[in-house]
Formats: sequence, structure tokens, C-alpha cells
Amino acid sequence: MRMGEGVEWGLHCCLVLAWLEEEGPVSTATLAAWFELPPAYLKKRLQALVRAGLLTSSAGARGGFGLARRPEAITLLDVVVAVEGPDDLFRCTEIRQRGDGVDPAAAEFRAACGVTTLMRRAELVYRRELAARTLADALAAAPPAAAARARRRYARMAG
Repeated sequence: MRMGEGVEWGLHCCLVLAWLEEEGPVSTATLAAWFELPPAYLKKRLQALVRAGLLTSSAGARGGFGLARRPEAITLLDVVVAVEGPDDLFRCTEIRQRGDGVDPAAAEFRAACGVTTLMRRAELVYRRELAARTLADALAAAPPAAAARARRRYARMAG
């Protein structure tokens, strides 16, 4: 299982936006330069976060992105779902019912597949853990000087 890089990009951009909250909206160009990312692709990821209600977006020369909610109200699951979509990680296609001599009407196929049941339980644990962790937790896990360093860096970039 692998999450797309858009999840990492989205989470790190959210951290920067939290640190720069008092600076106002931060442009896509600034965030792309900050992380040396392709601006067009990053903008698509950020727009997904806007559609999910996690970021705000404003147009114009002084426009850009900001957090739509307090960091405590944005879970890691919110970001993952906004970027990756809400679909289950595991999709059962009932391959156990295929093959020579298999009777799909057999009694054993009336119950849920054991593999599917176990995979769904595991995914539930994964999703609960992501839902229990917020952007505020990520901010708290950052080095103590990260916020001040981000504000100094932004001032250099904007200045």
C-alpha cells in the first residue's frame, strides 16, 4: 500500500499555512518554491483540500491559500481522503468464486469472505488512527524552532 505524494505535499503545505496564518493567504507559487514542487500539480492538490473545506482560496495578486479550520479540527484522515478519495484501500472482487469447478451458489459464499473481513478490520484501525491525529499534533511534533524559521523564510521569500 502506498499513498500518493499528494498526501505528503498537502500535509506539509497545511503545516506551513498554519505557521504563516498571520501573514494572510500564501500563493501556490510560494508554496511550490518552498518545497521545489511543480506549481500546476501542487495547485490541483491544494484545490482538493479547498473542496474538502480544509483550506480557503482567494484569487488575485495577493491571493492564495490559508487554513479553513483550526489545526485541531483538521485530521490526517481529512487530508488523506481529500487527496486520495474516500474509497476503501482493499477492494474484494470475490475471486474465491472463480475457477474451474467452483459453484458461486454454494453455501460457503453466502458469508463474507474471510480475507475481506480481515482487511476491512485492518483498514478501520488505520482510518481510526488517522482520524485521531490532527494537524495540531503534527505541529506539536515539529522541531520547536520550525514555526519561527518558517516565518523568517517566508519574509525572505516575500521581501
